[in-house]
Amino acid sequence: MSNLPKIAWIGLGIMGSPMSENLIKAGYSVTGFTLEQDKLDRLAAAGGTAAGSIAEAVKDADVVITMVPASPHVEAIAYGPDGILENAKSGALLVDMSSITPQTSVDLAKAAKDKGIRVLDAPVSGGEAGAIEAVLSIMVGGEQADFEAAKPILDALGKTIVLCGPHGSGQTVKAANQLIVAVNIQACAEAVVFLEKSGVDLTAALDVLNGGLAGSTVLTRKKDNFLNRDFKPGFRIDLHHKDMGIVTDAARNVGAALPVGAVVAQLVASLRAQGDGGLDHSALLRAVERLSGAQV
Repeated sequence: MSNLPKIAWIGLGIMGSPMSENLIKAGYSVTGFTLEQDKLDRLAAAGGTAAGSIAEAVKDADVVITMVPASPHVEAIAYGPDGILENAKSGALLVDMSSITPQTSVDLAKAAKDKGIRVLDAPVSGGEAGAIEAVLSIMVGGEQADFEAAKPILDALGKTIVLCGPHGSGQTVKAANQLIVAVNIQACAEAVVFLEKSGVDLTAALDVLNGGLAGSTVLTRKKDNFLNRDFKPGFRIDLHHKDMGIVTDAARNVGAALPVGAVVAQLVASLRAQGDGGLDHSALLRAVERLSGAQV
């Protein structure tokens, strides 16, 4: 009989499915719930247990992990008679790995404390590939003792795992991450269009650029997307649009100017308005191509 904590996983999307499967591979008992039956079937096939509701998934769990798209989704699964806080046992640890507003995380921690439930906000960076390979960067907000309790579980999901401060701090760092990633993708997209219009061998150019100071994880991960115009979503424009709203609002609240970030936020919003919200965020290349006169 395993002495490892029992885990409930809520949200089995592009990130949640491979992450939950990595916990199963690490020996954890994982009971999952999501709205799509095919994803529950996938969890069961990987050795997990599919639950019929949030309440069923969390009732015996020592640790509840959530990975859903945005603040409204976190609130929907956490609160109310059918939610996590009403159905998880006192003393359980709730680790929210969604990317949401810092204030939502702070409010959740306060509400959970009244139920005897501990909370960490633990958003991630690394995309679908990082989730599959268990090499995510995980930024955590909450209490030191709770972080230490969760650390062995997080070690099965990522490589860089850091407690960034009190509740909400993980989300603040994630917002900064999304700012850097969006600006980086936009710069790469502009370079790709510039290089192609100049008649340069794009593959060779990106290889040499990635070996110097212009190199980045973004370019490494997204190079094939740019070369092949393959925009199958690893991280959708819709979600990055949400995240750019989080970082611009949070920056305004603390009086931080984001001049470049504000421009890129508008470019992400423009791409989404043109119907490309379901594509990978590397599809920012399509927006640059349109601005440069290409028919895409």
